[in-house]
Amino acid sequence: MHVKIITEQAARGYRTGAVLLTPEVFVHKFSRVSRLAIAALAVGAVLCSFNGNAGAESAEDLAPVDIVAVSGLIDNVVVAEIEHALVRSQENGAQAVVLQVNSRGAVVSPERMAELLTKIADAEIPVAVWVGPTGARAYGLSAQLLAVADVRAMAPGARIGFTGQALKVNGTEISFGAIGAVLRTSTIGFTEARKEGVLNYAGDDQGVPVVRNMLLALDGVKVGNTELNTVVEKVDSSGQIVRDATAARFFKLELTGQLMHTVASPPVAYLLFAIGLALLVFEFFTAGIGIAGVVGAICAMLGTYGLASLPVRGWAVALIVLALVAFAVDVQVGVPRFWTGVGLVMFVVASFALYQPIDGSNMRMSWITLVSGIAMMTLAFIVGMPSMVRTRFATPTIGREWLIGTEGVAVSDVNPEGIVNVHDAQWRARTNRSTPITSGSSFRVAAIDGVTLEIEPLEGAARDYREKRTTASE
Repeated sequence: MHVKIITEQAARGYRTGAVLLTPEVFVHKFSRVSRLAIAALAVGAVLCSFNGNAGAESAEDLAPVDIVAVSGLIDNVVVAEIEHALVRSQENGAQAVVLQVNSRGAVVSPERMAELLTKIADAEIPVAVWVGPTGARAYGLSAQLLAVADVRAMAPGARIGFTGQALKVNGTEISFGAIGAVLRTSTIGFTEARKEGVLNYAGDDQGVPVVRNMLLALDGVKVGNTELNTVVEKVDSSGQIVRDATAARFFKLELTGQLMHTVASPPVAYLLFAIGLALLVFEFFTAGIGIAGVVGAICAMLGTYGLASLPVRGWAVALIVLALVAFAVDVQVGVPRFWTGVGLVMFVVASFALYQPIDGSNMRMSWITLVSGIAMMTLAFIVGMPSMVRTRFATPTIGREWLIGTEGVAVSDVNPEGIVNVHDAQWRARTNRSTPITSGSSFRVAAIDGVTLEIEPLEGAARDYREKRTTASE
């Protein structure tokens, strides 16, 4: 029987080389091969579970990713922060830097922006640019950050464009490909940017709405000789694969940098400059140096810095200054007159024409800002300023006692208040009793109350009345 079996197996061709296989030998060898295959599959599964993360068992074992917020107009403060972030992240062991961009343009010179783009392109650490979160914008020179980034991503609902003239990096003009011509004068959203190859992140076509999605999109991306490892895959108790992302370190401008960046925003610079000059005008007509002068000087300096950082029209700035001079002419008499109207017209014109447009932004301030600034100046110099000046001047030591006893001519009827002329200057005046003084009549200054003159007729002045008032005050 044994011989028969061997013969039948040989007839069926069960040979390995020149060795004839018996059923016992065949089963033994098959079992051995099976065990080796199962072991190999197990090892492969373990290796796959690491997903290229160099043996990392958890997300805590991975190097972090630094997230740097780039918001508002890109000015010199923001440029310096980005440059510092590249060095800081390299020294702190980050595996990548992500610039989270939401900016409608840059107010630095093209040369300074080209210098920044060159440093990003030549950075030793991988740099990603993410236009997010949803609704974010990257316009003007800000959009050109995408062209030099190693990884480019956008949130759904974000837009990029209005790039203007492409800058040069290392002597070569940056490019967005075929869509570059469109981006110079228009904008595109996520879907079109993905389709045209502007974006190059690893992930689906749903966009990158939040930071965690950006960390997941970075995993496995190769930048030069570096492969980013930002995700660890695990199997939970239910058998589901869970993806844990590495830690993200968030960085913003320091307090001083944030202050200067905020001051250099168009609405803040405009309001600070106007408020500062108004307070200085008020302080000019008061005795000594008060809080208004200190606050006004600080606001004016901050506003000047902000305007110097922005693309302003010089003639508009000069017009604001002249407007405040016109206001000051009438403040000294405490009466809004012709020059107050001239000042308001100049201020309104300057407010609307203050900023020049840039690529990606017309630099127009919101209606809320404009209305607030114009209304503030109107109320200050028509209603508030004369009242405040009179209050601050309500002392006997204002340096104008020499006016007492001088004579003048009424410009209008003073009954009980009106406008008079004393030594070729007009003043607000009122009678110090119920006796009216008609226009063109002469009078004598009896006292000063703030910037208002108390006057009396040259004839028929109630001398006894003044004596009674003096006695009562004593």
